[in-house]
Amino acid sequence: MKAAVFTQFRAPLTISDVPDPAAPDDGVVLAVDATGICRSDWHGWQGHDPDIRLPHVPGHELAGTIVEVGKDIRNWKRGDRVTMPFVAGCGHCMPCLTGNQQVCDHQFQPGFTGWGSFAEFVAIHYADMNLVRLPDTMDSVTAASLGCRFATAFRALEAQAKVRAGEWVAIHGCGGVGLSAIMIAASMGARIIATDIQDDKLAMARQLGADIVINAHEVPDVVSAILDATGGGAQVSMDALGSRQTCFNSIACLAKRGRHVQVGLMLADQRHPEIPMDLVVARELEIYGSHGIQAHRYGVLLGMVASGKLHPERLITGRISLAQGVEFLQKMDRFPGTGINVITTF
Repeated sequence: MKAAVFTQFRAPLTISDVPDPAAPDDGVVLAVDATGICRSDWHGWQGHDPDIRLPHVPGHELAGTIVEVGKDIRNWKRGDRVTMPFVAGCGHCMPCLTGNQQVCDHQFQPGFTGWGSFAEFVAIHYADMNLVRLPDTMDSVTAASLGCRFATAFRALEAQAKVRAGEWVAIHGCGGVGLSAIMIAASMGARIIATDIQDDKLAMARQLGADIVINAHEVPDVVSAILDATGGGAQVSMDALGSRQTCFNSIACLAKRGRHVQVGLMLADQRHPEIPMDLVVARELEIYGSHGIQAHRYGVLLGMVASGKLHPERLITGRISLAQGVEFLQKMDRFPGTGINVITTF
């Protein structure tokens, strides 16, 4: 099969012919129909994930068709169209047994703990409990766009921060996660402030439902601007980028009893940010992390898509080839383009 491979961290990826994967006993092999390109893939290529072993194939936002099943599989067959969360739970550890597969002790992550979906085929472990059947009405490109950024933003706002209609929600960073969060928060009836440093991303944020946009390069004090615009602070704030500054701003812009949710990855030199703990105490703020979504919660998300409350396809701004995807991935530290790019041809 053709796959995008890197043999050293930060070295150029090459498209190579590599052996086709075999189905593990507890898994399947998918023919990859579409796969998103996420900043988490860039972090993996940079060497920020200790689980990656070289050589490696990235890719974790995927939709595909089952072409081979392992001997222990009971719930799936060849020809089924599926997607999955980027974290697959083992089903046996305590987090899994309490319904929290997204923080499984022995999790499988395509593109991180194993070879991923920047390839014609990908092997998936723990398939019985982690694959999600695609509705006939959903195309594979839209399904792939849900796999990490959209689904993670959904759980962060719906299950962790518990956004309520009428609340102010501040979104810091308008990449794929941030724009997904804006669409989701708008569907929940929230009022939204979006911040970024690029006008094209802020323009798209407005199109997706942001009431107020702030260019952090042009506004000297983002926190004060949000406090003023909301009359005392946001009830919910999300760091959708993952930097010391956006994390600090997200917490500091909260109203009393507000909820911060961290979705942007804090890795490498960003992993230990300064947190305004004085404000956390004085304002009785709540701080949440959010790491993906469970497969058993996809039904709620897919139901909102089917009902027309969510339109994730509006976030897809590029359908590109594997070669173009490799080029795009290697430039992600410059935050090119808007929305979500999806690889559709190999």
